Amino acid sequence: MLPILYQDDDLIAVHKPAGLLVHRSLIDKYETRFAMQMVRDQINQYVYTVHRLDKPTSGVLLFALSSDVARVLSPMFAQGQVQKTYQAIVRGFSPHSGCIEHALKEKLDAIADKKARTDKAPQDAVSEYTTLARFELPYPVRPYNSARYSLVELYPRTGRKHQLRRHMAHINHPIIGDANHGDGKHNAMLRTEFDFQGLALTACEVVLNHPVTGEKLVIKSESEPRMQRLLTLWRENNWECECPK
Repeated sequence: MLPILYQDDDLIAVHKPAGLLVHRSLIDKYETRFAMQMVRDQINQYVYTVHRLDKPTSGVLLFALSSDVARVLSPMFAQGQVQKTYQAIVRGFSPHSGCIEHALKEKLDAIADKKARTDKAPQDAVSEYTTLARFELPYPVRPYNSARYSLVELYPRTGRKHQLRRHMAHINHPIIGDANHGDGKHNAMLRTEFDFQGLALTACEVVLNHPVTGEKLVIKSESEPRMQRLLTLWRENNWECECPK
């Protein structure tokens, strides 16, 4: 049973846990559990995908309850009419805030995208961020004698594949737990010392105008337990540093 965050006659939003695919994919053909099917079974009604979260990313996942609503919602996501907020733990002390404007070449999967063009120009991509907290841990990670991390809020203004992960790596503050764009030494230390598994990225809020009524909807997710456990432990050990104003 996935926690339901919002439901009416047209929409349903659930909290997707990390490690769950949104729908069946050639990328992970042996996976048998999918958020789309789980929600369908849970409410005994067909649901329509209007956006995606990567398998390792948790948080707000919205479905339409009819094809008509899906036809309205999908372009809203594609055209940036839906505001999405994420939280992540990243390596290093990130600046107080910033805007990352860095074009990204489309990432293709060797299996799922084998027929896609490979000569496309990089696509415009924009992400904004704000630093919420900083931490310095007394654990050496070469070449330093301590490990520094930041809790950040992220606001993607475009929707490219793995955009937030690639953008934070671009400014040298990769998201912890990211096996493809992250820092392997820090990921290994956090697994060993804190048993932290997976990606420290969660979709915590979605804001949109209801596709039928036009009413403003603010849908917030439950906290990400893996990230909260880590942050609570760091705070209890007085490892939180002064955050920039």
